[in-house]
Amino acid sequence: MSKFRQVLLAGIVMSFTSAGVSLASGGSGGAGDMPSASAPAYDPAAEYMKGVAALNAQNYKDAERALKNVVSAVPKNAEAWRLLGMADAGQSDHKGARKAYERAVKLEPDNIQGHQGLGVALGALKDPKAQEQLDWLKAREASCGGCADAAALKSATAAVESAMAGASPAAALARPALLAGGGDRAYLQAVGLINEHRYDEALASLGQAREALGPHPDVLTYQGYVWRKKGDWVRAEGYYRQALAIAPNHKGATEYYGELKVERGDMAGARTLLAKLDRTCAYGCAEAEELRRWIDVGGDPAR
Repeated sequence: MSKFRQVLLAGIVMSFTSAGVSLASGGSGGAGDMPSASAPAYDPAAEYMKGVAALNAQNYKDAERALKNVVSAVPKNAEAWRLLGMADAGQSDHKGARKAYERAVKLEPDNIQGHQGLGVALGALKDPKAQEQLDWLKAREASCGGCADAAALKSATAAVESAMAGASPAAALARPALLAGGGDRAYLQAVGLINEHRYDEALASLGQAREALGPHPDVLTYQGYVWRKKGDWVRAEGYYRQALAIAPNHKGATEYYGELKVERGDMAGARTLLAKLDRTCAYGCAEAEELRRWIDVGGDPAR
């Protein structure tokens, strides 16, 4: 059994629930037994779930409060920014919604819901820039044909056109479904896909898991791993850093970030992360030993 398969299988026992997740255990990669003083004072994944539940209940003020906690801890989480935009729009705070959706679109330029939300907010504000979002959606719709996004694009285009025509933007507030079980399934599906080296499909499953479960460090770590395997080191680093921002002692994210630094030739950076693992794992751990092997041979020891 490959080392990565062993780590992934260890992650299967992690409990993803609508009540939140424990960053102290760290799931597959694991966090340290003693929480870091620099960790958030709340669990961003649990706050995300609270925000989704509040949106489903149309309790937009509570949703806003929870989602602001998420984006303050994980400012590059596009899903949270989109939901925050929805919470602001539900309170008729169209300026707030515009700002949130602008952040979401900047983080994920190809996301249909982000462009829809931004277009609706701009339309409600009578801002002529709403036309830019409508044009983007129409261009995407024209190139889509009968693609899987056809229905979403048609709905998004209609929502922006309606807002620009003066209709109440409340009609465009499609509340998300809180499906923790669906997140579990997507996460476990990604595990199998990664082990089969089906990385594009794995990314899609991990994206579904993140939408349902929020910014959990295990999911973010695996997203970083897959982007590493696809050769996009910059994007991989971004996910590792997000995971470590939430759980600074997350052993899996620390190890894989160290391996990435070895691949980049940053041996000093890799050794710094190894030293961190040695401090975190008071009695040793597999993550530290694996990273040590990478450093010793200057690359993947399995090659």
